[in-house]
Amino acid sequence: MEKELTITQEWDKVFPKSEKVTHRKVTFHNRYGITLAADLYEPKEYKGKLPAIAVSGPFGAVKEQSSGLYAQTMAERGFLTIAFDPSFTGESGGVPRYVASPDINTEDFQAAVDFLSVQDNVEPEAIGIIGICGWGGMALNAAAIDTRIKATVTSTMYDMSRVNAKGYFDEMDEDARYKLKETLNAQRIDDYRNEDYALAGGVIDPLPDDAPQFVKDYHAYYKTNRGYHPRSLNSNNGWNVTSSLSFINMPILQYSNEIRNAVLMIHGEKAHSLYFSQDAYKQLVGENKELMIIPGASHTDLYDQTSIIPFDQITEFFQTNLKE
Repeated sequence: MEKELTITQEWDKVFPKSEKVTHRKVTFHNRYGITLAADLYEPKEYKGKLPAIAVSGPFGAVKEQSSGLYAQTMAERGFLTIAFDPSFTGESGGVPRYVASPDINTEDFQAAVDFLSVQDNVEPEAIGIIGICGWGGMALNAAAIDTRIKATVTSTMYDMSRVNAKGYFDEMDEDARYKLKETLNAQRIDDYRNEDYALAGGVIDPLPDDAPQFVKDYHAYYKTNRGYHPRSLNSNNGWNVTSSLSFINMPILQYSNEIRNAVLMIHGEKAHSLYFSQDAYKQLVGENKELMIIPGASHTDLYDQTSIIPFDQITEFFQTNLKE
């Protein structure tokens, strides 16, 4: 049985608290029996039932970081929102800790829709999701299976299956992938023998002189006062070393061409990860899909730079597509 969660009640976000919304902690469970912890934000003044949005990401972050900022901002704009910690991370349940799964983490978004659908002040036919970074791919994957998701936004999206199986810019060939699998499976034996799971380490610190610019950008967010959080994997010791195994073997986005509801994909022009959104967008079908590229923006600019994140366009998108 899952042990009781430890949930912090005081405000411990990396962004300031808004006076325009109310905030409280909530929990809900997914189909695998894992209890997820979330921050719920709602406008202080509203009438009737609200459209709702579930937010998660980036990959290796917690709800006190970027997803919470998105959720609070969208609540200021008239939506009931939750930002949740995915299974095995943050304040959410699930053991072992710090492992990701293409299946379970897609289910996490669906579980969030379950929760929102039964809230007395939510219109169940007006639920959308926002996935940031690696959870952008999970959001698209969820939209492909869950017809209740009426609108999906991805921001600075990663396809975690692709990057784990092929490396950045698809530079990993089959031989290199085989060597990686040998290493990861040897690690499984060590973990089993040690009755613990070795961690891969979060964002590298201190930065080497020859670090790529995108690694410097990650460091500037996760390892400084701008975005550091003590429960964030990327800010600290990272995922389990073996966490990437299932992503190598089980690619997501296989049925993204079957998403019938609206999708807005947002990415920075200068982001190293732009190709993930560009290629995923090509798979989408229908007139209600859009790829919005932000001039001059890097990958992490869309984590927290409110002057760059196109909240006006995101708001209009959800207002249009989350009508009762």
